[in-house]
Amino acid sequence: MQLFGMRLSPFVRKVLLFAAEKGIALEVVPASMGQGGPAFEDASPFGKIPALVDGDYSICDSTAIITYLDTLYPEPNLIPAEAKARARTIWYEEFGDTIVQPATVPVFFNRLVAERLGRPVDHAAADQAETEKVPPLFDYLERMLPDSGFLVEDRFTLADISVVCPIINFSYCSTVLTADRWPRLHAYVAAIRERESVRAVLAEEAAMMKRLAA
Repeated sequence: MQLFGMRLSPFVRKVLLFAAEKGIALEVVPASMGQGGPAFEDASPFGKIPALVDGDYSICDSTAIITYLDTLYPEPNLIPAEAKARARTIWYEEFGDTIVQPATVPVFFNRLVAERLGRPVDHAAADQAETEKVPPLFDYLERMLPDSGFLVEDRFTLADISVVCPIINFSYCSTVLTADRWPRLHAYVAAIRERESVRAVLAEEAAMMKRLAA
């Protein structure tokens, strides 16, 4: 299977982590902003990443891809079957995708990406996101995190993958997530980053991060 996208995208990372936890091998093909070629264009007619190509089948959007992979490879179960836990997991995926990601992206984009793309850098937008938009979300997670260190069913699920992926990007260029202010969240993110699957995916990002930080 080929996964088209950029590794530093939280949505691409979400699929890679989900696949890694299930032992699914995905070949990452760089795509976005005019890159990717005909296969990517067929899989994602509106240029949305990630996109997946599996033989003669293709689909885009991280949630759609995860639904496909989870149906093909149901074990280990990363989306709970029990109704309340399943709904809560989908909520956290939505929270990560549509609330945490939009709040954190001004920080990552303006501090690490914009200048490299020749785009205007809006430092004020990054600072505002860091000081006003992100803290209430971290406050919410601090309240919601159980003692087990996992968001749903006291085990690692799609909920944890979805929430941590945009926080990783944010933490690449911000130091506000501290143990003093958010001890549970800080420990939670640190523990998930130490998972074998997460460490392997982040190791693949290291070279790209060095180029951005240079």
